[in-house]
Amino acid sequence: MYRRSHAPPHVKSDGRTTRWDEHRAGRRADFVQAAIRAIDRLGPDASVADIAAEAGVSKPVLYRYFTDKSELHAAVGAWGTDLVLERVMASVLVPAPARDRVTAGVQAYLDTIAEHPQAFLLLTRQHAGGDPLAPGKDQIAAKLTRLLGDALRVLGGDAGAAEPWAHAIVGLGSSVGQWWLERRTMSRAAAASYLGEFIWHALSGAAAEHGVDLSALDPGGDDNVRPLRREAEQ
Repeated sequence: MYRRSHAPPHVKSDGRTTRWDEHRAGRRADFVQAAIRAIDRLGPDASVADIAAEAGVSKPVLYRYFTDKSELHAAVGAWGTDLVLERVMASVLVPAPARDRVTAGVQAYLDTIAEHPQAFLLLTRQHAGGDPLAPGKDQIAAKLTRLLGDALRVLGGDAGAAEPWAHAIVGLGSSVGQWWLERRTMSRAAAASYLGEFIWHALSGAAAEHGVDLSALDPGGDDNVRPLRREAEQ
């Protein structure tokens, strides 16, 4: 005989599931911060046991939230990506000459990795389990692609150049950042100045090959570029 069922289980379990998901996300975030503290203190070779001790839990508890060390490093990579994007975008979207914005973005990048040098060294070095920064590099490159593509379209250039240029900047920044963190053969300000000059001249020179003058992006330049900053912030 057909018997009417009670309300679907998901109706009652949704709240519990949501609370569990929020709890799990919060615990993962706490463990990522513990990993950053442990790595900053002990260096890139900090073990899972070191991270668990910093978090005040056992390794088995940590492994309830991360399947292995590679997944934990990937979560640290996501943290690093978010921090770099937040700082760099805040610098490059200010009203200023285009060259100054490039310099400010590079300075913000090096300032950010200098705050957690050991953590960023861990992320930039090669890993047997894969590159923990790979998704982050793609995310940053996608953001730069949009910024450069919008600029080139507004200025009448070839927007197809935006994506390879963006990936070139990301690769250059990652390589120079790792070199500077490891060697420290010059001040952070000097490294930022040299890197900023290189990126600016690469961009402006390549743009000139397409008949585009990036100075039109400067405040008071071509009126057609004024909506560019608003679009990039979305």
